[in-house]
Amino acid sequence: MAAPTAPLLEVANVSKYFGGVIALKDISMTVHAGEVMCLLGDNGAGKSTLIKIFSGVHPPSEGRFLVEGREVRFASPRDALAAGIATVYQDLAMIPLMSISRNFFLGNEPTTGVGPLRRFDHRRADRVTRDELAKMGIRVRDTDQAVGTLSGGERQSVAIARAVHFGAKVLILDEPTAALGVKEAGVVLRYIAQARARGLGVVFITHNVHHAYPIGDRFTLLNRGRSYGTFAKTDVSREEVVAMMAGGEELEELGHELEEFARSDRVAGGAMAETGRELAAEARAIGASASEPR
Repeated sequence: MAAPTAPLLEVANVSKYFGGVIALKDISMTVHAGEVMCLLGDNGAGKSTLIKIFSGVHPPSEGRFLVEGREVRFASPRDALAAGIATVYQDLAMIPLMSISRNFFLGNEPTTGVGPLRRFDHRRADRVTRDELAKMGIRVRDTDQAVGTLSGGERQSVAIARAVHFGAKVLILDEPTAALGVKEAGVVLRYIAQARARGLGVVFITHNVHHAYPIGDRFTLLNRGRSYGTFAKTDVSREEVVAMMAGGEELEELGHELEEFARSDRVAGGAMAETGRELAAEARAIGASASEPR
């Protein structure tokens, strides 16, 4: 029997402190090849802090961080990239006025010529960009067109294809569907599935369960810097994930508040209706008295 392979990425009892502020406390999770791990939580849950640890922006204050079974301590995002961890942030790190191919190779430009005659190899960049996008099922009209002319979903797709081309083993996507419509979000989810099919481990960070649940294999839930645990899709329903994200007691309390608001509205509506009837009767009485002969 073959020995089980180590997770591509693993954190064990990781905590992060900023002075007296506890941003994360005892977080554990793993990411395996060929799976989508969804990191879920509301605003302020600690998602951004955790992905900054993954991507080498912040070192953990406590706990262990392992890549393919080997403990690491990144000094910078460059170290994370060298280890095969690519993070696609919401701003995508793209220049809208530059072409798709120039953005695809931003910081890693292929060149032709030697010495002072070296220049950007436009033809090679266009060919590689078109081929890599095609492998992800992405069709663009012209790799020379400005990235700013693409839709939000297309730009996300270019960023994903770029990360895959430059050797990413783990792809971290920070709220990739947050500012997208239903159709555009569907496009991005399709490309996440393509990345999983190519053997990458994908960390999909979102607060939208309806985007995460169809594509996710496992779900780690954060709430105020702590973990509710990791759940396989076969073990938890969409409704249970929503309840855990909101906090069961908080959701129930909200339900009671909404019921109380509805009851108050009904009472206020009844009082308004009674006042309206009284005003109408008074108006009729005034009209009748005005019409009597003097």
